[in-house]
Amino acid sequence: MNQSRMRVNTQAKEAHRQNIQRSLQHRLQVAKASGDERLVRQLEAEIKYFG
Repeated sequence: MNQSRMRVNTQAKEAHRQNIQRSLQHRLQVAKASGDERLVRQLEAEIKYFG
């Protein structure tokens, strides 16, 4: 794989990771606002995993 494709692949992976993080953070805020402690714990574990 040439350097250009490798760079694009790396950038795509990073963008995907950032989107997952952003989604998890939003879901966590909603879960906290609704008082769903079980979901809060689950989402916090997912955020730690994707850290």
